[in-house]
Amino acid sequence: MKSKFDNMILGTILGFIIPLLAFGILYYFNKEKISQFKELFMLADIHIAAFSLCVVPNLLLFFIFIWKNYYFSARGVLFATLLYTITVFIIKYI
Repeated sequence: MKSKFDNMILGTILGFIIPLLAFGILYYFNKEKISQFKELFMLADIHIAAFSLCVVPNLLLFFIFIWKNYYFSARGVLFATLLYTITVFIIKYI
């Protein structure tokens, strides 16, 4: 029986939202204003690394979907992660 949670759209949406939440948590624990936070990232040249590390929680979400046999949702998370990877590549090298 197919679950309502086993679709690619749900996986893709969660795959895009989870890294944004991770970045929000990173900002929350920094305790600085958003302008200072952005300036710190740009001056230290760590914005690409931080952006890449915020995608790591997608790995946990991917494995949860695999363990639950929600293969289409896992495919959506993989798709979102691939788009984040392409974005990082473009920002870093182009």
